[in-house]
Amino acid sequence: MQKLPPLILATRNAHKTEEIRHLLGHCFEVMDVTSFPDLPEIEETGTTFLENARLKALGISSRIDGWVLADDSGLEVDALDGEPGVYSSSYGGEEGNHTLNNQRLLKEMAGKENRSARFRCTLVLAKSGEEKGVFRGTVDGNIADNASGTGGFGYDPLFIPAGHDSSLADLGAEIKSTLSHRANAIRTFTEAVESGKII
Repeated sequence: MQKLPPLILATRNAHKTEEIRHLLGHCFEVMDVTSFPDLPEIEETGTTFLENARLKALGISSRIDGWVLADDSGLEVDALDGEPGVYSSSYGGEEGNHTLNNQRLLKEMAGKENRSARFRCTLVLAKSGEEKGVFRGTVDGNIADNASGTGGFGYDPLFIPAGHDSSLADLGAEIKSTLSHRANAIRTFTEAVESGKII
């Protein structure tokens, strides 16, 4: 596939950038907003993944030239009525602290028989402050009784995807890139690009 214009991710999360670059690097030059230090933080005030991804995509793309892709994603646990959901990154009380997030999740899940959960990812593509597309992906699985593995980030050590006996953190980046919620959302995005519907 021919190399396409640079794609700017509306994130300062190095783990997220690395993962998306791994998934898209064959067709895009992928960068994120750390390359634009004057850009403001976009407050995620939405109550859904779509609302937050849209806020970031439109907010960033209205301030810089080029294609902007924003991601909002998180973990939904059935026994916790869908929590942590859009608050996944701050569930433990401190934004981006994966250790605290995992500790709280294990505490909330203590004694719960229903361990079913899913990761959801919503991507919004924008340019010049205008939305150009929405792409979604999910992966179903279960919450483990204990954390396992050193790969990945976030809730990966506690999430066992359907059809597997190991956590995402144990499975490693190559397997994760074929089945994760973000990989599935990126796949729908690249299919749209390759079909000529966008960009």
